[in-house]
Amino acid sequence: MPLLKLCDIGQIYVSEGNTSVGIRGVNLSFERGEFVAVTGKSGAGKSTLLNVISGMDSYEEGELFIEGESTSHYMQPDFEEYREKYISFIFQDYNIIESFTVLENVELALMHIEDKHKRRERALELIRRVGLSSHIKARGSKLSGGQKQRTVIARALAKDSPIILADEPTGNLDSASAREIIELLYEVSRDKLLIVVTHNFDDFADYATRHIRIFDGAVEYDHKTGVVRTAPEKEASVLQNEEKKSKYSDLKKGITLGKSIFCRTPILTAFLCVLLTIGTLGIFMLTAMCGGADALFEDSYMFTHIDGRMVIAKPSGDVITEEELQSLVLEYGADSSLHYDLLLDLGYSEGVSYFDTEEGRFSSVFLNSVYGKDYGDDIVGRYPESAGEVFLYLPISYSTVFGRDEIKTKEIIGGSTKLSVSGIKYFYDNNKTGEILYTEDGFRIATAIYYLENSEKNIKVSVNSPEGLGSRDFYYYNFIPSFAVEEGKIYIDDSTYRQYMSSEAGNDASTLIEFESHYYRYNYYNSENHSYTFKESFSADTVTPIAPDIEDEREFSKSSTAVVIHPSLIVEMTEKLLALSYKQASLFFSDDKAASEAAERLQDAGYIAVPSYTTYEPEPFTAIVTVIASVMLMGVWISGVLFLAFFLNLCSSRALEAFKGDMAIMRSMGISVKVIRIAMYVRMLVSLIPAFVITAILSAVVFLTPTLNGYFTYLYAWQYVLIAIGMILLTVLVTHKQVKRLFSESVKKSLKGGNAK
Repeated sequence: MPLLKLCDIGQIYVSEGNTSVGIRGVNLSFERGEFVAVTGKSGAGKSTLLNVISGMDSYEEGELFIEGESTSHYMQPDFEEYREKYISFIFQDYNIIESFTVLENVELALMHIEDKHKRRERALELIRRVGLSSHIKARGSKLSGGQKQRTVIARALAKDSPIILADEPTGNLDSASAREIIELLYEVSRDKLLIVVTHNFDDFADYATRHIRIFDGAVEYDHKTGVVRTAPEKEASVLQNEEKKSKYSDLKKGITLGKSIFCRTPILTAFLCVLLTIGTLGIFMLTAMCGGADALFEDSYMFTHIDGRMVIAKPSGDVITEEELQSLVLEYGADSSLHYDLLLDLGYSEGVSYFDTEEGRFSSVFLNSVYGKDYGDDIVGRYPESAGEVFLYLPISYSTVFGRDEIKTKEIIGGSTKLSVSGIKYFYDNNKTGEILYTEDGFRIATAIYYLENSEKNIKVSVNSPEGLGSRDFYYYNFIPSFAVEEGKIYIDDSTYRQYMSSEAGNDASTLIEFESHYYRYNYYNSENHSYTFKESFSADTVTPIAPDIEDEREFSKSSTAVVIHPSLIVEMTEKLLALSYKQASLFFSDDKAASEAAERLQDAGYIAVPSYTTYEPEPFTAIVTVIASVMLMGVWISGVLFLAFFLNLCSSRALEAFKGDMAIMRSMGISVKVIRIAMYVRMLVSLIPAFVITAILSAVVFLTPTLNGYFTYLYAWQYVLIAIGMILLTVLVTHKQVKRLFSESVKKSLKGGNAK
């Protein structure tokens, strides 16, 4: 059975409506051991014959048999596999991979040898035999024409295929070098089929066993000139004795090839790394700026969750007295209680204001009000010790204002009260709301101030003058709590009042201050609201004539007149109101499990009792707003990712286009399409590594730099994992699209496009 047989083969070219014949009616049969010289004039069809035999060109007529198997039904992948098993090609125009060294070009054809040491040893031997030992590490782009040809010949010999096709292998060599190459081809082709296209048969006359002359696309002359040198032990079919590959052979080859391409194309590699870095940073920035999109999937909690906290109330809407609350603590084994837990469930307290020296103005930050918390020892300053001191737990971005090593901004306005900052601790997760830590007395004051500032209120100051001089009333709609006022005293900060009191009418006049506030009592059963009025009067001896230092408070309140009150007096008044109107309280247990068990017992006892982790369905309007906001943010994120995908696809297509020539050379060498595909993916994925490293460094810089931290939403580890997975998938999809397009072209067409420099 002949190794190769052509029966009435015809090949027709169609270009721009014109039809031309490449070869026609070719009937040839080839055996192992033949050294065939094919001659003919330029354009006669010699190269076309080689292209058809190699499967790089199709045939429209006849049949090509390989070891008796018909190839008329072969598709492009079948011919790729055929070249991998049977064909080694020596091109007239070299088709060397110029970014690879001589050694790497030859090793490329030896990928079937899985042992890298044996592969290297075999490559070095072949390079020595073609006389390029001194150019092993030279890149293909630095070689002369003759050196390139020698490299290509060594590469073809390295593959050890049963068929070697050579198109003018000595065309670029001097006569002495040509003789050496012909002798080498003769030596290595003893058990192979060697078909050489040449313009000068005389160079091969002493070696060729057969001479075929092509004229006008047909075989004009076919004459045997020597004895076929077939080695019997090699006669077995390649199809039957195909070397067994390891399970992951193609994967290993692809990884090896991909890493070589990555390292040997520095300009394209750098471009891809920059491109993928831009894409990764883009997704990182989009995710960090659209961090609120996941609010759609967050639960709505009824209360601020504190481990072990349980909230209680009465179904009747009646208030819980302090005595009743303490009895519940004892009866149900609570660790502690908080009667007026208003500030715990605000989400955040009133904005805490501070004077920003860099901006030259007052700024504010919203903080949750807490007490009894421990933030560890890694703090700046100390924990608060008095009602007028607070500890701040802030995002790191505020360290530029409050200081990192020492406290720069030592006073703040919290609830319109000037407070001293005793200590600070910073955190990097800016998804969390900061906290302001009070002492227990300080928390009571903060609760009272917040309650009064958000209630209907009126302050009336009445002055009664003696000796029939009459009386005068002053009305104020603002008050300022200040530790600058003596405890239990009140200061009326009004020039009109002071002027009146210093007049004749004000001599020995008495002052009466009435504080009026409203609250609402809700009845659970009949859904009725009841309004009450509460009045507190203060006699003249509570009014201090000493003006306290309240410039910061005045700046904050923007008021020209005010009644300035010591916070303890506000607590006294407010808790009288809260005792009449505040409906819920909190009990604290060792953990949520204990709180949940106690809640069940309290429910059986007729109370409304729920652990603080209890969720609820938000109101329709709130839910709609949340959905709209989340969808808009998600839309921005998706649009950004799609734009990045388009950008990556557009730019990477240019980079991969430059690789088209190298890929075609590999395909012509018979390197598996699967291996080349894997190599392309490996190259792109390896190019992602610098992108991930740069993104990791930049993200650390962003979130560790106080001035930058506040501009981006903090991302958690799982979000970085999603960004990485998303970028990997995006890279794979873009690479898949580009590779699919590149492989849609025939090898011959791709080779005409040239190879990457």
